[in-house]
Amino acid sequence: MELLAPVLQAIGLFAATNIDDIIVLSLFFSRGAGARGTTAKIGIGQYVGFGGILVASVLVTLGASSFLPPEAIPYFGLIPLVLGLHAAWKVWRSDDDDDDDEEKVAGKQVSIWTVAAVTFANGGDNIGVYVPVFVTVGPGAMVAYCIAFLAMVAVLVAIAKYVATRKPIAEVLERWEHILFPIVLIGLGVVILLEGGAFGL
Repeated sequence: MELLAPVLQAIGLFAATNIDDIIVLSLFFSRGAGARGTTAKIGIGQYVGFGGILVASVLVTLGASSFLPPEAIPYFGLIPLVLGLHAAWKVWRSDDDDDDDEEKVAGKQVSIWTVAAVTFANGGDNIGVYVPVFVTVGPGAMVAYCIAFLAMVAVLVAIAKYVATRKPIAEVLERWEHILFPIVLIGLGVVILLEGGAFGL
């Protein structure tokens, strides 16, 4: 019973710091629609990316601040920025292509590492939120937080898939995904860079 409070607090903290991931993950589901293994790749990628955030948070909490200095976090914005620019370039290049349907589907395969990189970059600022919480709770509560966070990752992926597969939303995403996907990633990267003051911005 003594761990119930930390678990409930962890669920609230996770929801507050990761709700924006639903939009990004929904776009991943839309991008990978029709391709085999899309859900598994997105789920694994989300776990890998969020796992990296948790590991970094725990290490910083344990005093390994040299592992991830706070001033390095804003530069994670370069990850979605580069991925978004690459996606935009592919859209621009394919405007005049007459590829067949099979090639189009193959070109929209979702990569585990792309999902993981975007998840880690988008959640980089979460490290600054989790560390103060971890510092103030005991080791047992910190473990409870981590377990609750990892359980909530599956819930987050399920919600994103539900949103992306609702017919009205799915139709909008299917029609505009090729434009929205790079715009969201580029915007996400710019926001992370600006809010963190990267490059003296």
